[in-house]
Amino acid sequence: MEKVIENGRNIIKIPLKELVTTAMKERDKGTRLAQACASYVKGRYELIYSFADDYELVSYKVTVKPDEVVPSISSIYAPAFTYENEMKELFGVKIEGIVPDYNNKFYRIEQETPFLKKGGE
Repeated sequence: MEKVIENGRNIIKIPLKELVTTAMKERDKGTRLAQACASYVKGRYELIYSFADDYELVSYKVTVKPDEVVPSISSIYAPAFTYENEMKELFGVKIEGIVPDYNNKFYRIEQETPFLKKGGE
């Protein structure tokens, strides 16, 4: 794990293969899933998962290529399904095992998705 500070926040970079075990460790500590989001930067997805207890927030960053499959953490944190359906539908992240998976029908919007800048910059 690599701890970095981005925009004044502590963010711990983890490899994709550690996402599920990291979520399980956070659950076992009693933290709640505070947020999860995706962005598309320079041809890769940056996924941020933030966990909180009463006084502390910790965020983990996973960077993946567009063709990589990301395992869902919805079986560990049930509310993750909303964030993961959003990442999948609006950004095109290949997330596997979301419960429930809305199969790109979570949002009713007129704009074409995924929301990626031309060239990914």
